[in-house]
Amino acid sequence: MHLKISHSTGYHYDSPVHYALQRLRLTPLSGPGQKVLNWTVRMENASRQAQFSDQFGNRCELWSTMEEPKESVIIAEGEVETEDRAGVVGPHTGFCPLWLFLGETALTAPGERIRALAEELRAETDRLAQMHALMGRLNDAIRYRTGETHAGTTAEEALASGAGVCQDHAHAFLSAARLLDIPARYVSGYLFMDGVEEQTASHAWAEAHLPGLGWVGFDAANRICPDGRYVRIATGLDYQGAAPVSGLRLGSASEHLHVSLTVADKTATQSQSQSQS
Repeated sequence: MHLKISHSTGYHYDSPVHYALQRLRLTPLSGPGQKVLNWTVRMENASRQAQFSDQFGNRCELWSTMEEPKESVIIAEGEVETEDRAGVVGPHTGFCPLWLFLGETALTAPGERIRALAEELRAETDRLAQMHALMGRLNDAIRYRTGETHAGTTAEEALASGAGVCQDHAHAFLSAARLLDIPARYVSGYLFMDGVEEQTASHAWAEAHLPGLGWVGFDAANRICPDGRYVRIATGLDYQGAAPVSGLRLGSASEHLHVSLTVADKTATQSQSQSQS
C-alpha cells in the first residue's frame, strides 16, 4: 500500500508558556515491511535543539518553545509504502539485548489476573500458536472503549476493568508474554482503516520475539497481526519508551490538547481518479 499520513498535535494554553521542551518520536524508518518515501516533522513556535537515535533505535527530536507562546503545534506528515508480511518484522537488531524485553515496567507489571491468563497458555508449546491465543484472549477480555483508561493505566488495571484502548491491549500482551519467557516490546504507529481517513489518535500494538521468526507483531485490539495497513514509528518496553510526544513545560498555564490525524491509501485514490478520467 501507498499510505499518506498527516498528524497534527496542537497545544493551546490560557497564558504564555515560559519554557517547554518536547521529545518527538514521530519519524518512521525504512525497514522490513515499510519504505519511507518522504517525511517531515516540524513544530510551530519552537526550534529543534537536537536529533538522535535512542537506545531502541527510534528517531528522536528535541524541540523547545520560543517567545513564550500561547499555542504550539506539532506536524508530522509524509508517505510510506508498505507490504503485508503477516506481522513478521524479522531478526532483532540494535543496542538492547533481547533479555531486556523480558523485564517488568510500572505499566506492564503483572497482577493475579495476568498471571492466571499466562498460566492458562503455558501448556501450549508452539510459541506462535501461544501468542495468537494470547492475542485472542485479550481481545475478548478487554473491550475497546475510549474514556475508560488513561496513559498511566497499568496492564493489570485494564484487564480488571475489562475495557480500554489499544495501549491497554498492548501492555497486557507484553505483561503476559514476558511471564511466558517471550521477549516482547511496545510499538507505536499508524493504522489505515477502510473508509475512515479522519482519526482521533495514532495506534499501538505489541511485538513478540519468536524462535525462527524474530519479531512478530500482534494487535490484540483488532485481533490481527499487522499487515500492509500498518506503519511502525517507534518501539520500547512500554508506552513511555515509545510515546510519540513527551516533554515538560514551566509555568502555571492550563493546557488544551487537540489532535488531527488522517491516514489515506494513495494507491486507491490514484486508481479511482484514473478510472473516472
